[in-house]
Amino acid sequence: SRGGYVLSIFLRFHLLKSFSTSQNCFFSLNLLLGQMTDLIYTEKELVQSLKEYIKAEESKLDAVKSWANKLDVLTRVSTLDPEGYLAHPVNAYKLMKRLNTEWSELESLVLQDPSDGFISNMTVHRQYFPDQEDEKGAAKALMRLQDTYKLDSESFARGKLPGMHHNAILTVDDCYDMGKTAYNEADYYHAVLWMQQALRQMDAGEEHVVSKADVLDYLSYSVYQMGDLPRAIELTRRLVAIDSSHQRAGGNLRYFEKLLSKQLNELNQEGQEPATEEPIQLGTYKRPNDYLPEREIYEALCRGEGVKMTTERRSRLYCRYHDGNRNPRLLLQPMKEEDEWDSPHIVRYLNALSDQEIEKIKELAKPRLARATVRDPITGVLTTANYRVSKSAWLEGEEDPVIERVNQRIEDITGLTTQTAELLQIANYGVGGQYEPHFDFSRKEEPDAFKTLGTGNRVATFLNYMSDVEAGGATVFPDFGAAIYPKKGTAVFWYNLFRSGEGDYRTRHAACPVLVGSKWVSNKWIHERGQEFRRPCGLTEVD
Repeated sequence: SRGGYVLSIFLRFHLLKSFSTSQNCFFSLNLLLGQMTDLIYTEKELVQSLKEYIKAEESKLDAVKSWANKLDVLTRVSTLDPEGYLAHPVNAYKLMKRLNTEWSELESLVLQDPSDGFISNMTVHRQYFPDQEDEKGAAKALMRLQDTYKLDSESFARGKLPGMHHNAILTVDDCYDMGKTAYNEADYYHAVLWMQQALRQMDAGEEHVVSKADVLDYLSYSVYQMGDLPRAIELTRRLVAIDSSHQRAGGNLRYFEKLLSKQLNELNQEGQEPATEEPIQLGTYKRPNDYLPEREIYEALCRGEGVKMTTERRSRLYCRYHDGNRNPRLLLQPMKEEDEWDSPHIVRYLNALSDQEIEKIKELAKPRLARATVRDPITGVLTTANYRVSKSAWLEGEEDPVIERVNQRIEDITGLTTQTAELLQIANYGVGGQYEPHFDFSRKEEPDAFKTLGTGNRVATFLNYMSDVEAGGATVFPDFGAAIYPKKGTAVFWYNLFRSGEGDYRTRHAACPVLVGSKWVSNKWIHERGQEFRRPCGLTEVD
C-alpha cells in the first residue's frame, strides 16, 4: 500500500542515518557527500511518494464524498414518495444492488483507513441488508417482467415503463451484472439480452468499470449456447481484436469455426455463413420452453391479449344489489355485485373493504410478512416455491375486531360458513411479484393436501383487492381466457368445486407479475366442511 511504501522509505532513511552515525566518521568526506546526494534523491522520492499517498487519500475521500452526495440526492427523492419510488422495478432492483454490493465496496474503501463511526453503523444495519440471493431475486424479477410484458432491455435500461414518473436508469455495469446473474443460472437467453445492452451502452460512450473484453466474453459464449454460431464467431473475433492474449478467446474461436465448418459440410454448403448485422434484442432468439405448459397464454392474458369475452357473452353479464338472501346485516346496505365472467361464474363485489379496514389489515400484517408458501401436494407441508413470489401473513379473527368483521362479511356475502375456513391470508406482491397458474383446490392425485386441516377441500375463494396497481398484477384464468384487474376495495369470488365435490379444473388461475406498483390482497379459502346445508349437492357431477 501507499502507507507501507512511505514507511519503508522512512525505515531506509533512518537505517542509513543510523549506519552512518555508527561508523564514527570513518568514511571520507567525498563518500559522505555521495551518500548525502543519494539521500537528497531519497528524500525527493519520499516527498513524491508522500504526495502520492496524500493524493490517494484525497481521491478516496473524494470518492466517499461523491458517493455521499449521490446518495443524498437519491434518498431525498426516494423518501418523498417511498412506495411510488419503489413501485418502479428498476428502482427496487438498484436498491437491492446498492445495499448488497455497492455499500460493501464503500465499506472496504473506508476500511483502508478505519472509521469507527461508519463501521459501527454498518455493523448495526448490516443485519437488515439484502443478501446476494435477494439481489439475484430482484434481477430475475426484472427478467420475468421483461418476458411477461415483452419489454426490451433498452426500455428497462432507460426506465421507459408504462405509467412511470420516476426517472431510473440502468448503467453499463448494472446491465452487465444482470447478464452475469442470468449466465450463472445457465439462462443464456437473458444473458444475451443484458450483455448486448451493456455492450450497446458501452459503444455509445457511457462510463463503465467493467471491460469490453469481459462483456464480449460472456456475450459470445451465451450466443453460442443459443445456437447462433456465425454471430458467436463474429463476437469472439471482436474479443480477440481487443485482447489477443485472452485466456479463452482464441480457443473458443477455433472451436466455433471448426464447428460451423462441420455444420456447413453436413449441409453441403460452401463458405462460412455470414453473421447478421442486426442487433440482438427481444425476439432475436426464441425463449426456451419451461415447466409451465400454458406459459404463452398466461403471459398474453397478463398483457391484456387473448381475453375471450365476446360482445355476446358480455351482454349476459349483469350488476345487481346482493343482500345475501335477506341477511339482516345486508338488508339496509346490500353489496353491489357485478358479473365478471359467466361460466364459471365469477363475481366482483364493490366496496367490500373500506380504506380504514385496509390500512388496519396492512398494519397488522406488515410485522409478520414472510416469503409466501404453498402446500406440498404430496406431504401437505407448507414450503416456498419459485412460482410464487410474494410475502404473506395470516391473521386470526380474535386478533382484532376488523378481522372478525371481515370474516363475518365474507360469510354474509357468500352464505358459506367461515368457521372451517383458513385464516385470512394477506399477501403483498412487490417488484415482479407473481403466482403462476395453479389450482386453489386439491386434485385427486393430492388426497392428503388438506388432511391435517380436517375440513375437506377448498370449495371457494374470496379474494380482496387492497390496492390499485398501476400496471400488471391482473388475476387471469388461462383455461377460459379471463383477466380480472385489481381495484382497491373490491373483492372477487368463485367456486373451486362443483356441488358434487368434483374440482372445476377451469378455475386454474394466476396472479400476473406486478410491473409498476405494489399489489396488496387478502383472501379467504373456504372449505367443504360445514357447507352441507348451505350448498347442497347437485344432481349431476358438474352442477
